Amino acid sequence: MTTSTKGNASQRKGVSPAVLVLEDGRVFRGRAYGAVGETFGEAVFSTGMTGYQETLTDPSYDRQIVVATAPQIGNTGWNDEDDESRRIWVSGYVVRDPARVPSSWRATRSLDDELVAQGVVGISGIDTRALTRHLRERGSMRAGVFSGEAIAPDAELLARVQAQPHMKGASLYEEVATQEAYVVPAVGEKRFTVAAIDLGIKGMTPHRMAERGIEVHVLPATATPDDVYAVAPDGVFFSNGPGDPATADGPVALMRAVLERRTPLFGICFGNQILGRALGFGTYKLKYGHRGINQPVQDRTTGKVEVTAHNHGFAVDAPLDKVSETKFGRAEVSHVCLNDDVVEGLQLLDQPAFSVQYHPEAAAGPHDAAYLFDRFVSLMEGQRA
Repeated sequence: MTTSTKGNASQRKGVSPAVLVLEDGRVFRGRAYGAVGETFGEAVFSTGMTGYQETLTDPSYDRQIVVATAPQIGNTGWNDEDDESRRIWVSGYVVRDPARVPSSWRATRSLDDELVAQGVVGISGIDTRALTRHLRERGSMRAGVFSGEAIAPDAELLARVQAQPHMKGASLYEEVATQEAYVVPAVGEKRFTVAAIDLGIKGMTPHRMAERGIEVHVLPATATPDDVYAVAPDGVFFSNGPGDPATADGPVALMRAVLERRTPLFGICFGNQILGRALGFGTYKLKYGHRGINQPVQDRTTGKVEVTAHNHGFAVDAPLDKVSETKFGRAEVSHVCLNDDVVEGLQLLDQPAFSVQYHPEAAAGPHDAAYLFDRFVSLMEGQRA
């Protein structure tokens, strides 16, 4: 979804009216929050009651207008430690009741101030419960937020929204990925080297690996097999990222090259969808996706149920009831969402490769799935042995 913002710091804190227009014609009226202007994106909702700073700076939200289902947002302000990337990636932000004054010893400024500084157009004071119910019933859809001089007759605003591209078919991972490789050193003694393919990686992900003695070489989304094996990796990691996995032919080809070498492999989120495609499964767009930090998933290898952090609008189409034969050996669904039976993880049974559809680094939580990094370490230990 293309985004156009015209931030104006002088028109803020509820002074300017704002309008949210959905592509099916539904209109919500409220007050400007953050920058004033116009923005476009896919309207989605996130059910997390905390962690909005991590959500806003997650590259997987590129070109999406995020609706916060929690009624009060901004209570803990904004700080310089919790960003998951170099900037806010959401194209717009929708809240019901913004905090008037932040209250946290870690805050250096308000959420509103940061939205203004980064030119993120938002809206507050609307019935986010009604909006969320609408998106659950009708599905995620194109939308626009308009405030200040960008406001026009509803019919004109709707036409602008309907002129925007759909998320299905959107190739976005290269927009958010690093252009230059960089290294996150191991904490303490170095035990392994991992090549991490940045498809929209969050900062906490290489940090979680570094805590386990892994030196992480973060590589651009356009990395080739030669680039990967130039760092002599003990394992390869494919990150989260935005957009339609059906467009990611380059990462799929790279993953197949890694699988052919039988290098230990771990993928999350977009990386899970890439593994699905590499194994020959299809992907499809969910009606409204999974977004938030309270999604129940069962690890079918142990029977354990985890509360997990999600941000995905696409899923892998793989059979839940059988082991599948693939070019790279037998594969099975290892994790499943208990809300709707969506595939939440894959694993190969004949070589060291697995993936999950959610965020085991889980900033701002929960941490039920942190063991998956240990599982990755075990694969690399086994390969080395």
